Order: sequence, then C-alpha cells, then structure tokens
Amino acid sequence: MTDTSLMLLSGAVLIVGLLTIGLIALLNAQRQRERDSAEIAALARLQADTAVRIDAMREMIAGRQAELQRAVNDRLDSVTHHLGQSMTANRQHTVDSISKLNERLAVIDGAQKNITELASQVTSLQSVLTNKQSRGAFGQGRMEAIVQDGLPKGAYEFQYTLSNRTRPDCCIFMPDKRPLVVDAKFPLEGVTAYREAKTDDERKFAAQRLRQDVGKHFADIADKYLIPGETQEMALMFVPSESVYAEIHDGFDDIVQKAYRSRVVMVSPSLLMLAIQVVQQIQKDARMREAADQIRDEVGHLMGDVGRLGDRVRKLQTHFIQSNDDIRQVIISIEKIESRGERIRQVEVGGIEEASDDIGPLRLQAGE
Repeated sequence: MTDTSLMLLSGAVLIVGLLTIGLIALLNAQRQRERDSAEIAALARLQADTAVRIDAMREMIAGRQAELQRAVNDRLDSVTHHLGQSMTANRQHTVDSISKLNERLAVIDGAQKNITELASQVTSLQSVLTNKQSRGAFGQGRMEAIVQDGLPKGAYEFQYTLSNRTRPDCCIFMPDKRPLVVDAKFPLEGVTAYREAKTDDERKFAAQRLRQDVGKHFADIADKYLIPGETQEMALMFVPSESVYAEIHDGFDDIVQKAYRSRVVMVSPSLLMLAIQVVQQIQKDARMREAADQIRDEVGHLMGDVGRLGDRVRKLQTHFIQSNDDIRQVIISIEKIESRGERIRQVEVGGIEEASDDIGPLRLQAGE
C-alpha cells in the first residue's frame, strides 16, 4: 500500500472517529436534556407539593396562633383579675398594717412618756436614797408596809419603847410576850461606794468601809435592842433592796457570819415576808395551844358533870329498883287479895247451894 492510500485511510478513520465522537456527544447532550427535563418536572412537582404543604402549614400556624392568642388573652385576663384582687388585698393589708403601726406607735409614745416619768421617779428615788434620813424613811416605810400587810393590829408596834428607853423601828410581839425587834436603818453608803469603785484600790477601800459600817450597825442593834428576858434572843436587820442583800451575801460572807455571831439576821423584803408568815404560824399555833388548854379544862368540867350525872342516874336506878320491888309486893298483895276474894266467892256460892233446903236454921244462926 502506498503512502497516499495510507494517508487517505488514516483520514477516513479520523473522520469516522470524529463523527463517532460527535454522535456520542450529541447523544449525551440529548440524554442530558432529557435528564434536565425530568429533573425540572420533578422539581416542579416538588415545588407544588411544597407550596401545598406550606399552605397547610400556614393554615395550621394561623389556627395555632389564634388559639395561642386566645389562651394568652385568657391568661392575661386571669392574671389581671388576680393582680387586681392581690393589689386590693395588699392595699387593705397595707392600710391595716399602717393603722396597727399607728396604734403601736401611740403605745410606744405612751411607753416613752411612762419611761420618762419613771426616769424622773428613779432620779427622785436616787435623790431620796442619797440622803441618809430620806433613805431611812424609805426603808422604814417599806418595812412597815410588809408588816402591816402580814400581821393583824395588836401583833406589832412601830417605835415601841423598850425598858432601856430605846425605840426600835418595829417590835413584833411573840406568844411569849417578848418582842422581836426589826431595824430598818441600813448603812447604804458603803454599798454605794463599793459599786462605784473603778480601780482595785478603790474597791478594796470601799469593801473595808462596807465591812466597818455594816459591822458597827450589827453591834449597835445587838447592844441597844437585845435585852435578856425582855426581847427575843435575835433581831432582824431589814435591807430594803434584794440586789444589795444578794451582793452582801455573795461577796461578803464574813459580814453575814459576824451578823449571826451578833445574833442579828439580815432580811430582804422577800425574806421579811417569809419571816412574817412564820410569825403568823407561830401565833396561830399559840392560839391553838391556848384553845387546847381551854378545851382540856372544859373537858375536865364536862367529865365532872358526867360523873355527877352518873351518880344521880345510879341513885335514880336505886329508886327505880325500890319502886319496882314495892310494885312487885303490891302486885303480890293484890294477887293474894284476888285469890282470897275468889275463894270467898266460891265459899259463898257453895254455902248457898247446900243450904237451899234449910233456910230457918241459917236465919237462926244468923240471928245468933
């Protein structure tokens, strides 16, 4: 084969190849157009379905939105109603609270006035307690009030004069006729100085002064008011303050022991009330003993009367026995008389029956 033929054959093969490639490309293009048409149709159907679904969803959302709107409106109305009621109740509660607060403020104002008055009274009381004579009058008055409330008149006497011409604040008469002395003049200066002490040295000096003052007062009470055979063997020293009494007992035991040795007993207002109750019981027991003695005497008289009544009853019993014996003898005599009368009656009746046929001789005998 020649080169020309080869060339022509090669050209023909190339042409056939190009035609084949063109045909394949044309078929591919047609298939692509068909595929695109199918995809467009599917896309159109999908768009239509989507539009339908969107419309259905829009309608559903619209319905749900309407229901939600109604629910929100209902809930809003309910909340508004409850809020209105709550605001009304809160307003009423606020008004009530304000009125109560005003009442309490009025009470607080009254209490403040009372506190102010009490402060002035405390100031007055402090001024009273500062003065020795005023303090003595205060203690005397409190002691007299306790004694007067607890004992009947005649069982005590204030400013009673003893045989040594001393006059204690109060004398309580016991069943043995010996008075129990009560002193109400307590030396408060030492206690005040002890309380107001700032340093240890001041407190030590005040404690020493307190011991001296109270000890001297114990000795004065024992010397002036304890008279053997006339007063009781012990006396009472009245402390008009419970706190002062407790402070002395807690911090100054030596003073308390010294008082016991001096036969003087410190008493606070509560202890004085207790002592008054003990005195009441003692007086009551004494009255009961006196009543028991009177009852014993009356029982003795009663037993004498009963003995005399027994003697008289026994005498009367003797008379009754004698009377019964006399009556028995009388009855025996009556029975004998009745028996004799019955025999006589029987004799008379029998004699009449036997002499019924012989009357003459009876008459002659009777005449004889």
